[in-house]
Amino acid sequence: MAKKWLITGFIFAALAIIIGAFGAHSLKELVANGSLAESSLQNFETGARYQMYHAFAIIICGILVKIFGEARCIKIAGILFVMGIILFSGSLYLLSMRGIIGMENWKWLGPLTPLGGACFIAGWITLAIGITKK
Repeated sequence: MAKKWLITGFIFAALAIIIGAFGAHSLKELVANGSLAESSLQNFETGARYQMYHAFAIIICGILVKIFGEARCIKIAGILFVMGIILFSGSLYLLSMRGIIGMENWKWLGPLTPLGGACFIAGWITLAIGITKK
């Protein structure tokens, strides 16, 4: 199980770099020519930053499995971090670019962001409680 968490974390980290580079280069050009609002670029960058933070959190889960064994709290925390990346970062990516990719009417994306944030918080709390019990 440790290996799965480590690989998952490494992949999310690599994707955060790729997505962040896309935002830094391609989206900045769209802001410069007025096709995209500056706030959209900032939201996109927030998504990439939190994805990277939580890719590291998933890697930590892999390391903790090696130290403590396959504890249920570590598995739950890892799942919450993955869900958080998908919901929080994923929704920010899509919300930032919805005007460009023709998804202006996808208003249901907005509520996904705080749900992803709640997953991040729950993941950290789950780790804290679980490791305290070990």
